[in-house]
Amino acid sequence: MSLSFLLTSLIVVASPGTGVLYTLGAALTKGSRASIAAAFGCTLGILPHLAAAMLGLAAVLHASALAFAALKWCGVIYLLYMAWQTLHEQGALAIDTGVQARSNRRVIATGILVNILNPKLSIFFLAFLPQFIAADEVHPLARMIELGGIFMAMTLAVFVLYGLFAGGVRDRVISKPKVMSWLRRGFAGGFAVLGAKLAFAER
Repeated sequence: MSLSFLLTSLIVVASPGTGVLYTLGAALTKGSRASIAAAFGCTLGILPHLAAAMLGLAAVLHASALAFAALKWCGVIYLLYMAWQTLHEQGALAIDTGVQARSNRRVIATGILVNILNPKLSIFFLAFLPQFIAADEVHPLARMIELGGIFMAMTLAVFVLYGLFAGGVRDRVISKPKVMSWLRRGFAGGFAVLGAKLAFAER
């Protein structure tokens, strides 16, 4: 395993994005357990993109403007929907004083959708992973699976750390309605901005 792959993956994973924002939001509204559920969901949402990259479906997204646009606009609409729900204290990021299994399942499902509906991830893996596979690799597919698994493990670990940190300060934040109100607006605005960014994304 090359150090450059690990460092590059860490930078990509730790960079603020939809998954990080969602995990932090889950931690602040529902607690540390929910943040772990969010991190798990976002990590699972990577699997279809890795599979697409390995099966060549990412190349279809890259080549087909219609396929890319269809998935992209589904992602945009979903992010804007999340922004609306967050602003109105509804959905997976609604404030919850109790931890319920059903609630955590919803958090996981939303995390999966957050990443599945981002077509840039498939193209990212199609361009990213082959750079770290030697031209004379005997089993390139197995190597890609290995690299993808490591990337997913790093994603889960980093997102859990983000979530546990936010969960640690949750009690102090949630007890201040004004602070929580501004945070809710901030998260809603963040989802809206990420939605707008995705809307202008090109193949």
